[in-house]
Amino acid sequence: MSSGARNEGAAAANAAVAGSSDAAVRLEPRTILPGATIGVLGGGQLGRMMALAGSAMGYRFVALDPTPDAPCGQVAEQIVAAYDDVQAARELARRADVITYEFENVDADVTAMLMAESYVPQGSALLYTTQHRLREKRAIEAAGVRVAPYAEIRGPQALREAAARFGFPCVLKTATGGYDGKGQWVIRSEAEIEPAYDALSKAKTELVLEQFIRFDKELSVIAARSPRGEIRTFPVSENVHVENILHLSIAPARVPEQVQREAEALAVRIADRLGVIGLIAVEMFWSAEHGLYVNELAPRPHNSGHYTMDACRTSQFEQHVRAICNLPLGDPALLTPVVMVNVLGRHLEPVIARLSQPDEAAARLNVKPSLHLYGKRDAAPKRKMGHVNVLASSVEDALAWIDETTIWKV
Repeated sequence: MSSGARNEGAAAANAAVAGSSDAAVRLEPRTILPGATIGVLGGGQLGRMMALAGSAMGYRFVALDPTPDAPCGQVAEQIVAAYDDVQAARELARRADVITYEFENVDADVTAMLMAESYVPQGSALLYTTQHRLREKRAIEAAGVRVAPYAEIRGPQALREAAARFGFPCVLKTATGGYDGKGQWVIRSEAEIEPAYDALSKAKTELVLEQFIRFDKELSVIAARSPRGEIRTFPVSENVHVENILHLSIAPARVPEQVQREAEALAVRIADRLGVIGLIAVEMFWSAEHGLYVNELAPRPHNSGHYTMDACRTSQFEQHVRAICNLPLGDPALLTPVVMVNVLGRHLEPVIARLSQPDEAAARLNVKPSLHLYGKRDAAPKRKMGHVNVLASSVEDALAWIDETTIWKV
């Protein structure tokens, strides 16, 4: 089967699953050349870094975000309006030659309008799938990829039965709206079943119970796919979370090469079967005993891919621009070992102080810390304010520098 036929089949399948406007709008692939304007739904840090990378390629950017002087708005034009403001979205469509998004929770009416009146190569079907954990899991399974055992929870009794089947601990999650540990509860005993259900059912969305996977590593792979069917994957990153927020991304991941190859193959399979255009981040658990399970998908640039900005031939942000504009994809090869460490609000002042002075530890370990700040005004303790990519001859040296700073001591 030709790549064009595969593309048409994937798009049709996605539209049928989504029940979205994709079924009514046939997207003919276009090549968007430098000099054109890219519209971004969302003006946060991902949009900012996308605009910085794309501007260097010759593109202009305009973002839609309700927060004045949003991170992306500091480096691009900005339309200040709510995400469900159809007229503002229509203005975005008027100014842009192609539209993308930096976060998943895009309003359905806005998405439908944009699909009808502008060029959104990513479509709405994948958004519809990844906005909802049950739909997402079913789509992953349909692609022939394993997920952790799960059950839809319709009431307290169903939760008790599923928890008895999965054992403790198990993880209750809202089907929509959760991120950075929000919208989930690790149930560690029968006594927590009722309070967990009471707390999460207030979200007024379906609930999902997942079997707790005892993993050796958390991994992610970011894949890019263009309308012409070209797919490239970035090297596997090993991820460490603290308080349910990504703390470190380590590349190359400290897992066997065969596991890295398998993880990349799973990401390619998902990107192809789901008809992805742009980037998709595939988050996984790896157990030496049981292998790989896919945990979540994110159809956009991802925190675990920030290491690519300094350590790869092509960054995830340039690759995303290339993919949505139907340019040839860039070489994602890793040039140097790297550890990305997130800078939360509580880390911001000590990080700036540290990196504004000569650093004996960096010189001794022969590492190069590269700071990226997001331009956010309010530095709440757990808010992501930036990240540092620590380039080194080995990930062990990069981790040693992070440890010696004591900035990120928990």
